[in-house]
Amino acid sequence: MRRKNGFQLNDPLKHADHRRPVTRREFIAQGFTAGSAAVFGTSVFGLFANPREASAALSGDLQTLRDTCGISVQGAGKIPFICFDLAGGANIAGSNVLVGGRGGQMDFLSTAGYNKLGLPGDMVPSILNPQSGMSDFINTDLGLAFHSDSAFLRGILERTAAGTQLATNGSVIPARSENDTGNNPHNPMYGIYTAGARGSLLDLIGSRTSDSGGNSMAPMNVIIDPDTRNTVRPTKIDRPSDVTGLVDTGDLIGLLNQDDAVAVMESIYRLSDRKLDRVNTQLTTDAVVKDLVRCGYVKSADLADRFGNPNTLDPASDPDIVGAAGIFSAAEFNGDREFQKTASVMKLVVEGFAGAGTVTMGGYDYHTGDRSTGERRDLRAGRCIGACLEYAARKGKPLMIYVVSDGSVASNGRIDDSVDGRGKGEWTGDNQSTAAAFFLVYNPNGRPTAIRNQIGFMRPDASVETSSTPAANNVNQLVQTVLLNYMALHGEQGNFAGLFPGHGLGSVTVQDSLIGLEPIVSGTIS
Repeated sequence: MRRKNGFQLNDPLKHADHRRPVTRREFIAQGFTAGSAAVFGTSVFGLFANPREASAALSGDLQTLRDTCGISVQGAGKIPFICFDLAGGANIAGSNVLVGGRGGQMDFLSTAGYNKLGLPGDMVPSILNPQSGMSDFINTDLGLAFHSDSAFLRGILERTAAGTQLATNGSVIPARSENDTGNNPHNPMYGIYTAGARGSLLDLIGSRTSDSGGNSMAPMNVIIDPDTRNTVRPTKIDRPSDVTGLVDTGDLIGLLNQDDAVAVMESIYRLSDRKLDRVNTQLTTDAVVKDLVRCGYVKSADLADRFGNPNTLDPASDPDIVGAAGIFSAAEFNGDREFQKTASVMKLVVEGFAGAGTVTMGGYDYHTGDRSTGERRDLRAGRCIGACLEYAARKGKPLMIYVVSDGSVASNGRIDDSVDGRGKGEWTGDNQSTAAAFFLVYNPNGRPTAIRNQIGFMRPDASVETSSTPAANNVNQLVQTVLLNYMALHGEQGNFAGLFPGHGLGSVTVQDSLIGLEPIVSGTIS
């Protein structure tokens, strides 16, 4: 007998037409697996101090010392970036984000096309309500048009305030990608780093221990040279303890209060500086050695100043994230690992401690012969996306969120009338031709202006028109399109060809046709 109510939210998906999962990617995609580095206070060459000099008066100007040693407090000033990697082949087009023909999102597909995208004839967005003269199935609360009953949308709206929604916009990109394979190079992290994103603690983070930090691979044409790649490889972050374990300020914080510990480290810097001025190592690297020693103590003082209080980094201790006025209640946060994972990544990225991060969510290979399984999982993904947008709004920071999945699904038109199925078409098989990706951008200064909310288009039968953009049939160029849009938000699209030589996006004129939103910042942000 067919399971009418589908799989529960965290149940693994067992497909009769799939082999038993063997690889890490297969375990994540089917939900069998829920989808570190450390920074230490530095101690170099001993303390160099004697007791009488240690009592010298301190200027306390730690920021001057930070500037001297090139220590960033707020990151590199680029827009924070979070990628949601929905492992397994989730539905994005039609039932979630509206995708249309050559004329954009409102250039409606055929009824048969929407049926393939899981929407029965009485729920297609082209139907007008005779009383209002408008469709009841189109929602533009986020600028980007969603189906009004989209589970992504319901989750996002549940977690965001009205002001956050009014300051958000985005674009959808119809683009094919292979089903059920680990060879989809969807992850843009290294390219975002190349575009300038940096963090004050870490540059890149991800919820998986992979080269990309996510489920999908990183494109080889945007992965930087091996030496630098090893330096910036995403650090695994998927729970609060991963975040709080990033910084060890040493024993001084336990022996002294935070301010006194910072003062002691500043004093050590100055005493060491005096000693080093008297030293001549007679090496060509003399200045380099002295700078390493001097700045080692400044970095220790900086860490103690910013992170001596462990609550500074802990997402569970942030009242904007957890609690009565938080984005998540304590029960929700403690009861759902996906919420903990999302909160950990968004805390580091939005606050500028990391430049960009990937959140992998497993179990999106949900062509299970019902609709309810996918709806429940899409709803949770929407809640996590909404949480990131709302957290950025509460911190007054811009944010770009990119949502992608490896492949997609299709419906044969059979209806799931269960409560969670919502009278929509059951997902009955993989279908890479219905795939798409989308991004949302929050701007604390007001809704970003859309040049186009859809980049490329679908045919009337709901299959991607592969000639519509360079991204439509090439995952590498899909990532390049996302990177171009990230740079365009800073007004830096003119630098794209220089940063990514050999790209496949064509001339400047073609590139201009691939940009969704007007710039929201000029160069860097504070």
